[in-house]
Amino acid sequence: MRYSKLLLDIVNNRRLLWELIKKNFKTKYLGSYLGILWAFIQPAITVLIFWFVFQVGFKSMPVDNFPFILWLVCGMFPWFFFSDALNSATTSIVDNGYLVKKVVFRVSLLPMVQIISALFVHVVFIFVLFFMFLVYGYMPNLYSIQLFYYLFALTCFTFGLSLITSTLIIFLKDVGQILAMILQFGFWATPIFWSLKLIPEQYQWIIKCNPMFYIVEGYRNAFIYHKWFWELGYTNIGFWFVTIIIMFSGISLFKKLRPHFADVL
Repeated sequence: MRYSKLLLDIVNNRRLLWELIKKNFKTKYLGSYLGILWAFIQPAITVLIFWFVFQVGFKSMPVDNFPFILWLVCGMFPWFFFSDALNSATTSIVDNGYLVKKVVFRVSLLPMVQIISALFVHVVFIFVLFFMFLVYGYMPNLYSIQLFYYLFALTCFTFGLSLITSTLIIFLKDVGQILAMILQFGFWATPIFWSLKLIPEQYQWIIKCNPMFYIVEGYRNAFIYHKWFWELGYTNIGFWFVTIIIMFSGISLFKKLRPHFADVL
């Protein structure tokens, strides 16, 4: 019951959630000349650098008969969203300590505010992704519809993790540094720059246990390999099993420690 109550709080307070999201954008980009464009500049420059280094400099070979840069960005864009959303959601409660001390305020909204804010930016990058494929002569198709499914899956996974990290960082400040190291390791442990085929088949299951592998491969299935998510069989079950456990663990931890937030902050 307590698990559903926290999720219902987000749904029932959707108007407040939207106001907080707008305020978050204004606070983050107010006063800068380029405003919200800063949310896109750094990732865009990163992609341009990789394109120049691997496509122009090293003249990387196509992956599965697809230009390497298209194969690469299909993995990088969802990782940009995941990393940005999780980092900002982790510190969302600490950064808004004055709201936590208000008895009537729904603190559970704060991580979701950061995740949805990052989601808006990610949607723009999805349009950029479609544009890049068009430039290379690849038209959108019916398989692209399943991006909505993978976005939902990624949001659920990120929200569950953010409940854990945003709760723990209140009591253990080192969580921020630990998370940064884990994300750095996770980036290279996820087949974003490299193909799973480089790993001996008997060890590939280890990589497949990484939930972000499911998301990255899902984006590539939607844009490149043209596979429906239900064709993945047990991989779907594995991802949702891990995600549901993380979400329940995050909600349980949050609800248990919520009464102590104001005392620590």
